[in-house]
Amino acid sequence: MENLIMPLSPPALLTPATMHWLLEHSFDPQQPALPGRYQDTALIAASRQGERSVVVDLLSLGAANVAINHRNMDGTNALWAAVVADDFVIATALLRAGIDIDNLNDNGASTLMYASSAGKTEWVQWLLSHGADTVAETLDGFTALDLAANIDCLRLLKAARKTATA
Repeated sequence: MENLIMPLSPPALLTPATMHWLLEHSFDPQQPALPGRYQDTALIAASRQGERSVVVDLLSLGAANVAINHRNMDGTNALWAAVVADDFVIATALLRAGIDIDNLNDNGASTLMYASSAGKTEWVQWLLSHGADTVAETLDGFTALDLAANIDCLRLLKAARKTATA
């Protein structure tokens, strides 16, 4: 017997708009977890593009059917992509579906580290409020605190570190 990836039994669960988006972006609606260009899954690509309705529709298939914790060629996941897109609605949906908030990319950087280094204060606050790891280190030994790009990120991370070690 061959090792074949079985299609989802009811592809009709996806809306016509999502099916169109998947095809337009070279993803297989029968197998939305299959990675495409840059090893992005449909969920990662839709999250990066801020396609809320597509993300919600994909998540309705179940976390396993969309490979929620898949890492692309850089080692980032759909949560990182949602932060890039600056979309809290998508990020919240991903967290509720069980995405790994502390995924580390190929350089050992977490989504919190990215947000901190990019000066995305609201994201740092949001990630901290959802339990992101403040002591994780990159391959070079830097933490989100070390990478803080502005004073507000620095203050938030210092306060979170104090709370974590208290």
